Amino acid sequence: MAMEHLSDWARSRGNRPIPLYHSEGLNWSAESHPLILIGGVHGDEPEGVQLAEDTLSWLRQTSDQISLPWILIPCLNPDGYAVQSRTNDAGVDLNRNYPAKSWSPEAKGPRYHPGPYAGSEPEVLAVVGLIDQLQSRLIIHCHSWHPCIVMTGEPARRDAERLAKASGYKLQETIGYDTPGSLSQFGWFDRKIPIICIEEQEGTPLRQ
Repeated sequence: MAMEHLSDWARSRGNRPIPLYHSEGLNWSAESHPLILIGGVHGDEPEGVQLAEDTLSWLRQTSDQISLPWILIPCLNPDGYAVQSRTNDAGVDLNRNYPAKSWSPEAKGPRYHPGPYAGSEPEVLAVVGLIDQLQSRLIIHCHSWHPCIVMTGEPARRDAERLAKASGYKLQETIGYDTPGSLSQFGWFDRKIPIICIEEQEGTPLRQ
């Protein structure tokens, strides 16, 4: 199964293009239930972008052997990535802006600003549109902090255990603190789509 590329699938708050790749012939309906992988949610976590790009390179080499429909977004936050900032061009933490029931206007610091209201940011609305349109079987998002695999929703366990075994990272069911308005909260608790967060080691040397 080859891949296709949408170079301008969505636009960031700063009007930067957000590319998207997907398996060839993807059925853009809820019947396809693709796996969705997202990198670059936080612009100051380049390790997550590199992991997404490495996965894309692997898919390029093996796509003919893969029958599972998939979608891959290498960098959801090109605004922050361009200036090494956690937030987007409006200063919003995209992983606190999802229209989850848990969304809160409160933030523990400027880096975690949830936006003026839930779902205020175009990057988040683009992902919400994918979720509601396609009913993904699983969503994986890539970050960097301390190495771990965080699963949200029991249906994610099998895949999370495989990732933990392959990486040697600890498997856990929470990141260790509250994340109101996050993708994990919205995806699982509001849409019943299991979510896996891969945390790479922050500060890992990147390829030049």
